[in-house]
Amino acid sequence: MRTSRVICAGFGGQGVMSMGQLMTYAGMLENKEVSWLPSYGPEMRGGTANCAVTISDQPVGSPIITDDATAAVIMNSPSLTKFEGDVVPGGVILINSSLVHEKCSRDDIEAYYIDANTLSNELGGPKFANMVMLGAFLAVDDSVNIESVLEAFKKVFGKRKEKFIPVNRQALEAGYKAVMDQKK
Repeated sequence: MRTSRVICAGFGGQGVMSMGQLMTYAGMLENKEVSWLPSYGPEMRGGTANCAVTISDQPVGSPIITDDATAAVIMNSPSLTKFEGDVVPGGVILINSSLVHEKCSRDDIEAYYIDANTLSNELGGPKFANMVMLGAFLAVDDSVNIESVLEAFKKVFGKRKEKFIPVNRQALEAGYKAVMDQKK
């Protein structure tokens, strides 16, 4: 049985919810059992935002992830503080080092630091940082594949946004490469 339990967390407006939706929809396209549970702060933009994503070969019993995440994708410092402890020993934490200058304080999990905002800006602006981080996740967890994520992009964002698939593929690949470079 294979189950990935992922926390995606950051500020509102960083694409945290989209990242989680893409993971979830990609899992659906691969005929996996999935759940997506969003959580928003009261602010419209700039407040806290996180979601719990479960992708499994077996039925998902609960969408809630408390202290049993296999991975966490962290987009800002408050999220590192809040969710670092929720990753199981042996799990993975992916940190947007463009905005998070602290290091992971645990030595029982793998930590990767991805300069997501810089990589995103190289692709044309800050709005691709979430896709860079999603690509980084794909480098450490094979619960879904990149092609499924790109197919999910069409479903999540609709026909009007399909023209952005090539640059989003580049963002995914940049994040993937950033992790693979750290594994060397």
